[in-house]
Amino acid sequence: MPQVTYIEHSGGSRTVDVPVGENVMRGALYNGIDGIAGECGGAPSCATCHVYVDADWTARVGGPASEAEAELLQAAACEVKPSSRLSCQIVMSDQLDGLVVHMPEAQY
Repeated sequence: MPQVTYIEHSGGSRTVDVPVGENVMRGALYNGIDGIAGECGGAPSCATCHVYVDADWTARVGGPASEAEAELLQAAACEVKPSSRLSCQIVMSDQLDGLVVHMPEAQY
């Protein structure tokens, strides 16, 4: 099963298994990782699952956010960077095994 490492704003990290076909947001929620709220359940209709994709992984997750995703990110509570993505839009595959995402300071 592929793994994702979630790095907190404070620097702490946790690596968990996330099944192929599941998204990074649900991987955090199902594993009790603080820092990703996912208020809309992955619809996507909010920005409470905002993450910064680690530079080594940006191209592998599909590059920058789509136009619709970028629009939602404008409502994010923290700075939007070129590596910003909605974690509900990153679907796990074997190619993403080892993915690293950094969480912003806040989602609200």
